[in-house]
Amino acid sequence: MLRMEIKLAEACDIDAWMRLVEQVKGSFPGLETEEAMDAHRDTVLEFIRRDSAICAKTGDCIVGALLFSREKGMLCFLAVSEEHRRKHIAAKMVKRMLEFMEPGREIVVTTYRADVPEGEVARAFYKRLGFAEGALTEEFGSPVQEFVWRRPKED
Repeated sequence: MLRMEIKLAEACDIDAWMRLVEQVKGSFPGLETEEAMDAHRDTVLEFIRRDSAICAKTGDCIVGALLFSREKGMLCFLAVSEEHRRKHIAAKMVKRMLEFMEPGREIVVTTYRADVPEGEVARAFYKRLGFAEGALTEEFGSPVQEFVWRRPKED
């Protein structure tokens, strides 16, 4: 059995990263077209360049992906391959992301609103991690809701 590694992604990981995104793109508004996927690839490479991309790897396969912004205090993208869900991979990637965030800073993530069945699992996940429901907004023409995590300040 291959060992799971949670690490900062590198440029050489981009093809494996995009294979995962191809598998899960139906769950994310804004990834419907080839052009959108090309733009996402460019975005991922920029996040990798800024050390703001975390992946879960088994061998050469990326089974989890997370993008974050230190500047905005935001979790921007989080996905785990279907066959690797329910193994706490997403929680481990979020924990790793928090190592890079400023102490005391709020972390914001957006996901589907409560009345959208596709968002039930994500909403429950963020609530389990201590995120609280926030403002209703829109992204990529899709109605979403912010979830906010308030990090305890370090003494």
